[in-house]
Amino acid sequence: MSFKIPMTRTLLGMAVGLALSVGPLTAQAQSDDDVTMGFIVKKPEQAWFINEQDAATKLGEEKGFEVVRLSGEDGQQVLSAIDNLHSQGAQGFVICPPDVRLGPAIMHRAKQYGMKVVTVDDRFVGTDGEPMENVPHLGMSGYKIGQQVGNAIAAEMERRGWDPENVAALRITNYELPTAKARTDGATDALLESGFKKDNIFDAPQQNTDTSSAFAAASPVFAKRGDFEHWVIYALNEESVLGGVRASEQYGLSADQVIGVGINGSGAAFAEFSREKPTGFHGTVAVSSTMHGRQSAANLYKWITEGEKPPANTETTGTLMTRDNWKDVREELGL
Repeated sequence: MSFKIPMTRTLLGMAVGLALSVGPLTAQAQSDDDVTMGFIVKKPEQAWFINEQDAATKLGEEKGFEVVRLSGEDGQQVLSAIDNLHSQGAQGFVICPPDVRLGPAIMHRAKQYGMKVVTVDDRFVGTDGEPMENVPHLGMSGYKIGQQVGNAIAAEMERRGWDPENVAALRITNYELPTAKARTDGATDALLESGFKKDNIFDAPQQNTDTSSAFAAASPVFAKRGDFEHWVIYALNEESVLGGVRASEQYGLSADQVIGVGINGSGAAFAEFSREKPTGFHGTVAVSSTMHGRQSAANLYKWITEGEKPPANTETTGTLMTRDNWKDVREELGL
């Protein structure tokens, strides 16, 4: 789940201003057979979000409600998407926001239209910097998922007989996203608890959260730290870890010198595991994007039709997927 949208006071102000420009509106009445909901994602081209929207759409076909799939890659596009949904008579929407700080502006616009809102994957943050508890959320426990990554790396290091004193860690970071920080913090803590040296952890701040930006961030780190022969790589998602792995290959490191573990369990990982020869991408902590899409849509549908508001925060964990078990895990999680 990747993004990097520069957020400025100007954009936030514009978003809030646009929300305020909409006059008071009356919530539409709805029946079980007349439900329309939106599903807005920040990166519609990524496999994770395609799976989520597909799962929500399939549920809609089963239950008899309509799902409108929309893109919201920045604040303005999200607000336009909400306007679009209102014009189609939608009673609410599921959203993975492009920036969690847009929460107040998004909720203001939704309330103007009488729409119910459920967040998935990334949780809204209020003006006080704290999660918006009044908006139901379904997502990963970022810190626990990160711990799974760190533990998986530590276990593979032990299996290979690596001495932690002589291993470097590439931590590809994006601290502007709370979810990303929680994941990398969890992985770091798990590694340190396993005996990894804190001084051997090197940061690579990325401008975005995709493979190309991770590659650009990682390359200088490998160039500066040529004294290490063994590396581990972790980040907020598998796309970023893959960028680090590609950078390690360009630097000349072989697959048996690198242990990269990502998060998600998507097409990017499947393609890597399907390669004829193993790479430094050891594994990924797979979470069911299908389940996220289906359950968040189901929660919103029940809220719309029965008035039952979903829990404030539902957290999921993951399963380690490697080259050896990825097909079985994929089938088990419905990915």
